[in-house]
Amino acid sequence: MERACPIRSVSRSIAVLRAINQGEWLTLMEISKAVDLPYPTTFRIIKTLMHEGLVACEASSKRYRVTALVQSLAAGYSADGRLVGLARPHLEAMTRKHAWPMSLTTRVGRHMVVRDSTHTMSSLTFSNYAPGFTLPLLECASGHAVLASLDEATRHSLLAGLEAYERRSPLIEIFRTPRLVANIRDNGYATWERNQHTPFPGKTSSIAVPVTENGQVVAAITLVFFASALPMAEAVRRFAGDLRTEAAALSQQLSSDAQPQPELLSMDASAALDEELLDEALLED
Repeated sequence: MERACPIRSVSRSIAVLRAINQGEWLTLMEISKAVDLPYPTTFRIIKTLMHEGLVACEASSKRYRVTALVQSLAAGYSADGRLVGLARPHLEAMTRKHAWPMSLTTRVGRHMVVRDSTHTMSSLTFSNYAPGFTLPLLECASGHAVLASLDEATRHSLLAGLEAYERRSPLIEIFRTPRLVANIRDNGYATWERNQHTPFPGKTSSIAVPVTENGQVVAAITLVFFASALPMAEAVRRFAGDLRTEAAALSQQLSSDAQPQPELLSMDASAALDEELLDEALLED
């Protein structure tokens, strides 16, 4: 059974804010379609975000975008500057060699989040994917590269969390069987054709390889190319070897001077903790 969202209105508001943040001056109808919410509901959420100063409206075209105030939402978060700093030369090297843009992503919950990219270095791109852009873990090449690199117990725990919080996906069951995981591990890369969760759905495809630190997967580097420019088989032939080489070099750098990281709760462990805290609160009442 799908687990109900604790406060649906908050979840919807976050989805609307994320959609506006990832777009460029979107109309109300575009936002409504992006988050799959009724037009009136989307309108009320946007009005609330405008009241809080997080969203602005361009009067003549009735298009919306985020304001500088959204940066305050990330004030308490510090990204792994070491990972980004070490990865940047590898991303730039790949873009200089092959012209296609690269990205560095890490897993955050049910999403892969862009930490850095070289889209501004290349003319072969439809959009600039700035840090913070998110993609569903199960529906992108980087997510598959990371999932396949996890140990079996961690992967199954994560899949259980995905099944509890999201709509049922056949990819969950596929990743529970060893075939896809073994295939990605043997190849050393994962692919995704016709990316849908971008500002230009279906226009790009991707190849991703995992990045590890002392044997533990910590990120993925991804090459993005126009789907109409190359068939996937040809893209793999041209780019997969260099991607593996850059990822191996970055992994070696990360492991040579590793720093301990705080342990984060998995989704199922976090849910169990939520229930314990709720029980304690009810007893106190």
